[in-house]
Amino acid sequence: MTDDGFWKTKKLRAFSPAEWEALCDGCGKCCLVKLEDEDTGEIHYTDVACSLLDSGLCRCTDYANRKKRVSDCVTLTPENIDRVKDWMPSTCSYRLLAEDKPLPAWHYLVSGNREAVHRLDESVRGRTVPEASVDEDDLPDHIITWPR
Repeated sequence: MTDDGFWKTKKLRAFSPAEWEALCDGCGKCCLVKLEDEDTGEIHYTDVACSLLDSGLCRCTDYANRKKRVSDCVTLTPENIDRVKDWMPSTCSYRLLAEDKPLPAWHYLVSGNREAVHRLDESVRGRTVPEASVDEDDLPDHIITWPR
């Protein structure tokens, strides 16, 4: 847990690289395959996880090389968060701070407990299927409502 509450006192663009990375709550929701309704622009989450997601740990298995290995992986930055935040879950720490909202009580920077996100079912742990096991045409059958 960070004692200084940097996320309360700094703007996203002022975060150090370490602070930026520390903001991730480890939920894994951003690594779910999403579908966009062409008519409405609405984003629909599926239970299909990126091929690099370790769904037990809710972490990328090759974080350093993720963009090379998964061409449509979005690397969040302070510069692009405003453009891509609608693709992020409503509970995403980056999105919340970009929208001037507080971090949730279960976030480890607030609670001091990295398991709280999982214990309170705010993560994808145990709830996904591997991307390789789903045909692209079947993705609409995997639309879910549980990520908020």
